[in-house]
Amino acid sequence: MIDFKSEAEAMREKLVALRRDFHQHPEIAFEEVRTSGIVADELRKLGMEVQTGVGKTGVVAILEGDKDGPTVLVRADMDALPIHEENQTEYVSKNAGKMHACGHDGHTAIALGVAQLFANHRESMKGRIKFVFQPAEEIGSGATAMINDGVLENPRPDVSLGLHLWNTMPLGILGVADGPVMAGSSSLGIVITGKGGHAAIPHNCIDPVPVAAQIILALQTIVSRNISPQESAVVSITKMIASDADNIIPEQVTLRGTMRFFRVETRDLIEKRIREIATGIATAMNCTVAFEFHHATIPVVNNPNVSAKARETFKKLVPANKMVMQEPTTGGEDMSLLMNDIPGMFFFVGSANDARGLNYGHHHPKFDFDEDVLPLSVALLASAVADYVIES
Repeated sequence: MIDFKSEAEAMREKLVALRRDFHQHPEIAFEEVRTSGIVADELRKLGMEVQTGVGKTGVVAILEGDKDGPTVLVRADMDALPIHEENQTEYVSKNAGKMHACGHDGHTAIALGVAQLFANHRESMKGRIKFVFQPAEEIGSGATAMINDGVLENPRPDVSLGLHLWNTMPLGILGVADGPVMAGSSSLGIVITGKGGHAAIPHNCIDPVPVAAQIILALQTIVSRNISPQESAVVSITKMIASDADNIIPEQVTLRGTMRFFRVETRDLIEKRIREIATGIATAMNCTVAFEFHHATIPVVNNPNVSAKARETFKKLVPANKMVMQEPTTGGEDMSLLMNDIPGMFFFVGSANDARGLNYGHHHPKFDFDEDVLPLSVALLASAVADYVIES
């Protein structure tokens, strides 16, 4: 039996060094050239077959065992966010206006650690591990780009595994729920067109601003009156673009926003109602309306069999009372697309430490996590993978 916990702890120094290097040099969506280069170099040193440029800046590596068996996909996201970091650490971002504010620097280091562990035990492996280092998770486009480049083929995975460091939970607490654990995410745009003119003579105009205001209010009835009270959904208008001057009635008003859902059927209903409500109001007020929907992600849904297997394995590494069937989050993750028709599990590892002030939320300019989570996460993810590729 491989002692993944001890072996992961032994690589602590390297894990921290990798994470801090990635943190100092953050790269946003589809710009992860330096990061993917380091990842590819590290994997080649382990003797893996490495493919770069998958989904623009993604990296795929396959570790083959000595015996035939299943293919397990292990995924890590690499991209940072367009945020100016406000931390004062020695490893603070060197790239102005860019920051790893969601833990992806940790995810990349963790997956490299898992790769190292299994490279050390290749002779005990059956089947193969397909390591997927994905770009552009933050804009919900990286998984699609990699899928379009064939990441789920040759070979096709039998199971998919991934994790997310989670600063809303204390260090060492695991979120290991079945079913939907993260919401699907779509963005929406509504362009309302009227007739612009001077604000002093509104009767000669068709003002799209009050039309937009009525639409914004009416859209709130979708969740309260069209979605079952036993189901969760979110519709938020977050941006309104109108005139640039106080005395101009604009020709157009643009609304932007987001919708979150835990079933694709709910997403489709929300889109249908947005179109119906906005069109009805605009038509009644002599305006026209156009729509734009971008369905970035679908819900992350854990397969109950894969999750149950992982939970039993995790009990060997952490006490059972450290594992929680946490409430689903309305945050989105395009790991969902890699798990869409491949049974998988996406779990959360608590990374916050209140005593050290490492408790800012994701996407905050002071986000940081307790690096003790790195070896723990390597051990957890490696143990879950081992259930499929290491002979007992």
